[in-house]
Amino acid sequence: MSVKKLKKAKKRDHTKEVLATVTESEAPRSQADGAKKTDPKYEKLPLYFYILMGVALLALLLYLVAVLSPAFANWFNGGIGAGIRAFLAYLTSWLPFSLAEFLIYLSPAIVIALGIYAYRWRCETWRSVFVFLGCVISVFSIFFSLFVFGFGTGYHTDPLDQRLALNAGEVSGTELYETALWLTREVNQSAGDIDFGENGFSVMPHSRREMNDLLIAAYRPVCDAYPFIQRLNSRVKPVLASHLMSYTHITGVYTYFTGEANLNTAFPDYTLPFTAAHELAHQRGIARENEANFVAFLVTAASEDPYIRYSGYLNLFEYVSSALYEVSPEQYKEILGKLDKKVIGELRAYSAFFDTYRNAAIADVSEVFNDTHLKFHGSAAGVDSYGLVVDLAVAYYQTNKG
Repeated sequence: MSVKKLKKAKKRDHTKEVLATVTESEAPRSQADGAKKTDPKYEKLPLYFYILMGVALLALLLYLVAVLSPAFANWFNGGIGAGIRAFLAYLTSWLPFSLAEFLIYLSPAIVIALGIYAYRWRCETWRSVFVFLGCVISVFSIFFSLFVFGFGTGYHTDPLDQRLALNAGEVSGTELYETALWLTREVNQSAGDIDFGENGFSVMPHSRREMNDLLIAAYRPVCDAYPFIQRLNSRVKPVLASHLMSYTHITGVYTYFTGEANLNTAFPDYTLPFTAAHELAHQRGIARENEANFVAFLVTAASEDPYIRYSGYLNLFEYVSSALYEVSPEQYKEILGKLDKKVIGELRAYSAFFDTYRNAAIADVSEVFNDTHLKFHGSAAGVDSYGLVVDLAVAYYQTNKG
């Protein structure tokens, strides 16, 4: 072998040794990457997926039964549903803030974190992508299951007028006028014990905690009279972003997945007790909006506190008088003429207050969403169902007058 050939052979041997070294040093990394892509735990659905989706399927079946059978809905909403609502309410009651509001603020960060996690560690193949999406869907199915088990069947119970033994029927103009006249007398009587500020608004002489305690106390005789209304020693949570929430025209919301009754505290004082009682009614299984409004009236009217009663009567008066205006503007003007001047000042002050939020674009989006939600769950009137409290108010007055 010549010297030249020997040098070339040694060069090839040297290159071979270097390549072997590189290959050996990088082999563990390559194998590790391969193990990550083919790890069985990323390629198959976990046990919790089947459990959560099974629970969701059971919830769907129960919901369909409730839709078809008001008797079943009555039983489920007042039994299992009541237990779940109470558990969630007590679980979150120790928090001084609304957990639901906090979760809403945190949701964008959660979505981004899920996306980063999926991209970097989970979704190496199409199969792993679908498995990950299945896992996410199963976790979010908890919201649907909680809705059905804790609250949703309440939309399909017997109507409140039947459960209260009211003689509800088609409302005549005369009955509407008589009901508005009755409420005018009650509002005027309550207003005599109320202080009003220079801005025209009445002043609630209680803190929010005191207001809550008064409402819980007022719920007790109502629950005694109507056992289907659940007993709970709970409280209303103030919404931190109440001013921003006002642009949606939402005064309160019950979040079934945390069991919290949330109150928009940016609205005038006289709306707060009635709205709080409304959300507390949802917390107690009264799902339909008009029925929650009427239970709120029953509770506030049962209170021993004049301001709580004033809030209930005035808020119901606004619903009934608005309906009367649609039927007879002349009688509406006559009713307003009988209203205490301080109360007239309160209503004018509220109208001026609401001008700030009246034409907010986000309110239209909120209304469409709420309207769709209510219609999907069996309320054909959608957002107009809030105003159906007028029918209950007229039936209540006609049943109990004299």
